[in-house]
Amino acid sequence: MAVFSYIIGGIIVWSLIGLGLDKLLGTQWFVLAGALIGLAGSFYLVHKHRLFRRTDSDGNEAPDGPAKRGDDGQ
Repeated sequence: MAVFSYIIGGIIVWSLIGLGLDKLLGTQWFVLAGALIGLAGSFYLVHKHRLFRRTDSDGNEAPDGPAKRGDDGQ
């Protein structure tokens, strides 16, 4: 559900920013550019947040930090 809200929210917010720029500058393409920027930015945020929520092999949330190799941490 959070992924969906990031994507829809990003598109809506940046489209509204583009719409405001279109009204201010008298153009018609900022709303489309804003939607594309919102889509790209939201996919970036989804990807970024998924990196912080790593899970181990049991499905438990792994601690932050670099992944360790082997039992001795090397």
